Amino acid sequence: MKKRSIKLKDYINKDYKFDKSTMIGIFCLIIVITGICGWLYEVIFYYFNSGMTTIYWRGGNFLPWINIYAIGAVLVYFLTYKKRKNPLYVFIISALTTGILEYLGGWFMEYILKVKCWDYNSEILSFGSINGYVCLRSILIFGIFSLALIYIIVPICFNLARKLPKKKFLAISYTLVTIFLLDELYNLIFAKILSLPRASDIYKKIGFNYLYFK
Repeated sequence: MKKRSIKLKDYINKDYKFDKSTMIGIFCLIIVITGICGWLYEVIFYYFNSGMTTIYWRGGNFLPWINIYAIGAVLVYFLTYKKRKNPLYVFIISALTTGILEYLGGWFMEYILKVKCWDYNSEILSFGSINGYVCLRSILIFGIFSLALIYIIVPICFNLARKLPKKKFLAISYTLVTIFLLDELYNLIFAKILSLPRASDIYKKIGFNYLYFK
């Protein structure tokens, strides 16, 4: 017998319990979905930032996925899910959390990895930029994205976990996250160690536009 879909009102007011393996599967889907959404946001934003003349491939992977958005989503879930009855709390805590994550991530990449992947000082709508790592626009947008995570993406993942047979749900979620993470590990670690071509090298050769900062 199929279980009924979770309505938003029920999702907000009732705690739905899942076993450990199913919960891991739900997080796998959240990681994949939010990483893709982050990639889409950056592609769209930098299209407008370029004066609507060029579409840039963002991130360093073969697949359309950016890791910092997935990391932020997991943090936001743990910090706000139990407070989901209060959207304002979700927004404020999420905006602060993702802002701190973005600042630390930008600082780490520039000073430890010696690469700067974004610089708000050179972008549109960059009011309140702090060292180019974070700005008011990014904080507000991440806060809005976090509302979408808690009130749209998580309920969708819960519904899939409830409606699909457990083995099928886990097979789909585990397979998807494995594919995306292997792509990430190849481009982040293995390509460098083994001197293999990265996604950016291959895509540049076939004509993709990449956006790099010094």
